[in-house]
Amino acid sequence: MKLKNLLNKKRPAILKRWFDLIIETYPPETTLFFKNKKNRFSNPVGYTISQGIESLFDEILQGIDSDKVSLFLDNIIRVRAIQDFTPSQAISFMFLLKKVLREELSKEMREQGIAEEMLVIESRIDDLALLSFDVFMKCREEIYELKAMQLNNQTYTLLKKAKLIVDLEDQETNPARENNDNLKEMR
Repeated sequence: MKLKNLLNKKRPAILKRWFDLIIETYPPETTLFFKNKKNRFSNPVGYTISQGIESLFDEILQGIDSDKVSLFLDNIIRVRAIQDFTPSQAISFMFLLKKVLREELSKEMREQGIAEEMLVIESRIDDLALLSFDVFMKCREEIYELKAMQLNNQTYTLLKKAKLIVDLEDQETNPARENNDNLKEMR
């Protein structure tokens, strides 16, 4: 496969350009931070994206293993799901790879006749984009569940503080209190 060899040869340039395009989807001040900080501890988001796209790129070249790819996508999309990205914005990074490949390989596509092979690669990217949407929706569901649990806990705590509800565990652990409560009710 001529295209696979060509993509491996241009791998560093493709990954750098893809990373830059993904980072540009963030606000300008965040983009500068992500580009300037390379350390995984001072820039965990940039590091996660960088590592994730490298792994995704390898999977696209080799053929997609859904289990592996889901993990790589989850790492990237989980970060984007927490932020204020719409679903289409959150998964758009997959389509940015198509743009990078077309820019990097435009000359070779014309001269070496690798357009058919490129269609196979683009089809894999489309498959990953669809899988990305599923991962995004799963992450958002988890976020909404966490928010709902947090709201329930806050509501419960407020009602308990306002003495509008009584915790059964408190009554079970303090029988004297339960007796006092019963006496009050009888009066």
